[in-house]
Amino acid sequence: MFALPLTEEVELRPLDPWLAEEFLANLDRAREHIQPWVSPTFVATDLPSARAVLQRYADRWASDSGGIWGLWWRGTLVGGVMLVSFDVTRGVCEVGCWVEPAAEGKGMVAPAVRRIVDWAVRERGIQRVEWRTNADNTRSKALARRLGLRLDGTLRQVIPGQHGRIDLEVWSVLADEWLAGASGSPTTVH
Repeated sequence: MFALPLTEEVELRPLDPWLAEEFLANLDRAREHIQPWVSPTFVATDLPSARAVLQRYADRWASDSGGIWGLWWRGTLVGGVMLVSFDVTRGVCEVGCWVEPAAEGKGMVAPAVRRIVDWAVRERGIQRVEWRTNADNTRSKALARRLGLRLDGTLRQVIPGQHGRIDLEVWSVLADEWLAGASGSPTTVH
């Protein structure tokens, strides 16, 4: 197993199915906080559903169509980043993230997203990286801006929600834009 240090207190690690208990504990701490912003299929409520979420991402990694990594802060899983979709043939991927309230504002999500985007662009030849977010999620949109993504547009009322249909914003960065603005060297993701 690898652990990629992001700061002195934060590591990026693979989030494999055998870590379902730890993942479920993280979701239990984060559930109310992230539920409005993530797919209902992601917010597992018991051990079998937590294992199923991680297995879906493990299967995506094995089929070269996605992946998931956890953020451990002081040894505790507090969130993570993922390649929601990954299509080398089309040269397009979608990145996403989640974090529990206690880990917000600690500066760990942006470096983790940068790592997987840099890897996707430099190592795998991805040409377009997308970030899709609920139009009301101001923190997510601020992170997209900090990462250098641009707002492509809004898909109006595209997702059913508890209180009506939800607008989804699509942000993106193209490979040449990323490489022109990215700092650091190529990154390894396992």
